[in-house]
Amino acid sequence: MTTHNETDKAARYTLLLRLMAGSVFFWEGLLKLVYVNQGVGRFTKLGFPFPELTAHFVAGFEIIGGLLIMAGLFTRLVALGFVIEMVVAILSTKISLFLGTSPLALPASPPKVGIWAVLHEIRSEWAQLTTSLFLLLAGPGPWSLDARRAGRISAPEARNQRGSLSTSVAMKKATET
Repeated sequence: MTTHNETDKAARYTLLLRLMAGSVFFWEGLLKLVYVNQGVGRFTKLGFPFPELTAHFVAGFEIIGGLLIMAGLFTRLVALGFVIEMVVAILSTKISLFLGTSPLALPASPPKVGIWAVLHEIRSEWAQLTTSLFLLLAGPGPWSLDARRAGRISAPEARNQRGSLSTSVAMKKATET
């Protein structure tokens, strides 16, 4: 049986998921700007309209959104954007990989096409998609700027604050007598 304390601890550790997903989005956004083959070149090969504009928009969203996710600010809104982005990324790259018609370079080692190639190559998108879904549904947790903006703190922190307040009041009364 899960105790209230364990639930509070799990909620606080949402920070680890935010740091993982946010940092990956952040550096992937930077890569899209620094390396043409990861940004404009990739979007051109995949047939996106206005590949330069699209690549720079996605890169900017990943950089800014990654930082926001790590800080826990506007978490659900940014996570929704990342869910949409990951679904588009999966659909635009993995269907053609499955069919063997990908305009992108095939994997370096077998399997190169088909379901096994897709399952192997989809791992990072799948991790980012499911983490973004978690953040969208569960929120950023109590160790976030969203929680701070809402004036929320976790139950153990509130108990500790009440406990230290009552302890300091009792100590003050004891010293006055």
